[in-house]
Amino acid sequence: MPDNGAQKHSRSYLLAIEDQHFLLRDEMRPFRFGMEYAKAEFALRDWGVRSTVVVFGSARTPSAEQAKAMAEAAKTPAEKRLAKRAAEQSRLYEDARAFGRLVSMRGGALAASGVPRDNVIATGGGPGIMEAANRGASEAGAPSIGFNITLPHEQDPNAWSTPALTFRFHYFAMRKMHLAMRANALAVFPGGFGTFDELFELLTLVQTGKATPRPIVLYGRDFWEKAVNFRMLVEHGTIDARDLDLFEVVDTPEEAWASLLRRGLRAAPPTPAPEPPLARPGRRRAPQQEQMPPAVPVPSKRSR
Repeated sequence: MPDNGAQKHSRSYLLAIEDQHFLLRDEMRPFRFGMEYAKAEFALRDWGVRSTVVVFGSARTPSAEQAKAMAEAAKTPAEKRLAKRAAEQSRLYEDARAFGRLVSMRGGALAASGVPRDNVIATGGGPGIMEAANRGASEAGAPSIGFNITLPHEQDPNAWSTPALTFRFHYFAMRKMHLAMRANALAVFPGGFGTFDELFELLTLVQTGKATPRPIVLYGRDFWEKAVNFRMLVEHGTIDARDLDLFEVVDTPEEAWASLLRRGLRAAPPTPAPEPPLARPGRRRAPQQEQMPPAVPVPSKRSR
C-alpha cells in the first residue's frame, strides 16, 4: 500500500485555524481584523463591562519607587538632573493612581459578579500613567482593562491590569475602537505623541458628531496650557469657541472626578449581587408511586 505521510504532513492538510501561513496572508486581513474585535469584545461581555473611563498619558512617567531608585543610583550631574525630573514627574504617577482608585470605588466597577460593571478603568496597558491608573483600580479591588499593542520594540503589559482583561492588538485602529466604544469619559494626563493622538482623535469624533458627547478632562494645567494653545486655534478660526467646552483642565484627582460628574458622567454605586433563587421543591412522585407495593407472600416452610 502507498504511504500517505506526504499528504498528512502537507500544509494544505492543516485545519485552517492551525495554518499560520494561511492566516497571515494579506487576503486574510479582514478576518484577522474581525477576530481582534471579537476576542476582546467577548471577554468584556463575559466580565459584564458595560462602560469605561479611559486614562491616557505618558508611558515614561516613573513611579515614586522608580524615581527613588534613580536618585539613589545617580552619581553624575546629568544623572542627578534626570533623577530630580523623575521625582517631579512621579507626582503625576501618584495622581493617576489615586484617580484610578477613586473612579473604581465610586463609579460602579466594583459591581458584584453577574451585575453590569460601569466606569471600569481602561488604559493602553503599558507602563507610566497607564500602569498607575490600572494600579489604583487594582488597589481598590476592582477590575481594570489594558489594551496593549504590538510595537517594533516590544511593549510589555503592566502588572496591574486584570489578567483576563489584558489584550494585545496588532492593529492600532482596532485598539482605538475598543478604547473609544465603551468610554463614558476620558482623562488625559501629560504625554507625548501617542497621548496627543488619542486625545485629538476623541475630540474630533465628538466635535464632528461621530461620537456622542462625553466628559473629557485634561490633567495638569501647567502642562496643557504650555503644550497646546487652544485659544490661539480659536483666534485663527481653526476651531470654534464652543469647541473649548468639549474638555476641562483640572489639577487634582478629586477635581477631575467632580468635573466628570458635572459634565454628565453617571456614577453607578456598587450593586448587590442578585439573591439566589429559592430552591425549587423536589418533584413529587405520581400518586400511584406513593402507594406501597403489594406484599410478597412468604412461602411456608412446608412449601419449601
